[in-house]
Amino acid sequence: MTTVYAREDYLAADDYIDIVRKSGLNRPIADRGRIERMLAHANLIVTARQDGRLVGFARSLTDFCYCCYLSDLAVDKACQGQGIGKRLIEETRTQAGGALTTTLLLAAPTAVSFYDRIEMPRADNCFLYRRER
Repeated sequence: MTTVYAREDYLAADDYIDIVRKSGLNRPIADRGRIERMLAHANLIVTARQDGRLVGFARSLTDFCYCCYLSDLAVDKACQGQGIGKRLIEETRTQAGGALTTTLLLAAPTAVSFYDRIEMPRADNCFLYRRER
């Protein structure tokens, strides 16, 4: 099956919620208003579709020339293992400015092994304030 990757200007909340649910990613999908705000303020969304059906996405915030925060990477569990997540990261990096741009993501504990497996470089100089909810 062919997977088509594309930058999309808009991702519907229903599509986001569906893939997050199917991927196992932990996001506040019960709070639709918050999801809608998250999507409205993201400025880079890369999708993966098979026969037109959304199977994965990467949602980011970027200035397209220096930094990119890849906030969400989600792939339907039925499609995992096909290289879709890795390709979504590659497409995000390209769209965000390529080698000129640092791409940062914070891995969910259950996803660390995936990022190690695709040999995404680790950072040891990250600091953060965790959200309270």
